[in-house]
Amino acid sequence: MQTGNRMFRTEVVAGWGQLPEGQAFGYTHGIVTDSADNVYVLHTGKPNVAVFTRSGEWIRSWSVEGIGDNAHGFYLQKEQTGEYVYMTDCGLGTVVKATLDGEVVLRLDPPDLPEVYSGEKPYKPTDVAVAPNGDIYVTDGYGQHWIHQYNAEGERIRSWGGTGRAPGQLKSPHGISVKLTDGEPELYVADRGNHRIQVFTLTGEHKQFIDNDMDMPCSFYFHGGLMLFPDLHSRVTVFDAKDDTLVAHLGEDLLAYKQPGWPNLPKAYYRANRFSSPHAVCVDSVGDVYVAEWISDGRITKLRRL
Repeated sequence: MQTGNRMFRTEVVAGWGQLPEGQAFGYTHGIVTDSADNVYVLHTGKPNVAVFTRSGEWIRSWSVEGIGDNAHGFYLQKEQTGEYVYMTDCGLGTVVKATLDGEVVLRLDPPDLPEVYSGEKPYKPTDVAVAPNGDIYVTDGYGQHWIHQYNAEGERIRSWGGTGRAPGQLKSPHGISVKLTDGEPELYVADRGNHRIQVFTLTGEHKQFIDNDMDMPCSFYFHGGLMLFPDLHSRVTVFDAKDDTLVAHLGEDLLAYKQPGWPNLPKAYYRANRFSSPHAVCVDSVGDVYVAEWISDGRITKLRRL
């Protein structure tokens, strides 16, 4: 089964990524690839990270202390000392950096901002990005709608945001990424509740809104001059990263998110080449696409680039 268009066409790889007996996916929230093209899936089951080869064979599973039932953000960073994953738990307010075997090497303290956070106004981090200089950016996508910048040692530098639609204001800044394709690096924020992308400098200055050809952007993945992002309302969108214009929608289903009970629909509804609630996307070294969906018992799809 195929999906896409003549500019970006893919086919579904049937049956990719099966867990061994005794393990089961929870909500599949994050997916990343390492330099060997192994694929890591973050989900809310236990253990909550599953590792596969690019052909779909299970390698191992592991968990990290402090990442539990609300495991959410997942980002892989290649650094001089190796490769690391950054993870968030939006229920526990946890952000950690770990090795590819799950050893924690850094924990970020919640932002000390009493004017923003209290018992009635919790901190709920949803995603992480890392700049070329090592600074770490965390989105509070389910709490008070802020972005927090830390240095590589975990010391907070600055914060900005707050709920609203004006430049610099946010409503569910669900995902964040550093765009490196042209000129100075920029922060791309999936301002999901406002149905738009918001672009900032690395110091938090608003640059522009992008709101064409998208619905509810969740996060970003840059690869080969393209920017891919899951639209929670039932498709994966591909943009030309140079000018942020539409290349293709993958697996678009205009009815899925309108169904009663969405995102947990009857199994008979799902089709291999149509998405229901895509939440994360990544691309391997040969251009194949992996999609994780926000569904209670998980759904992972591999799309082979044609």
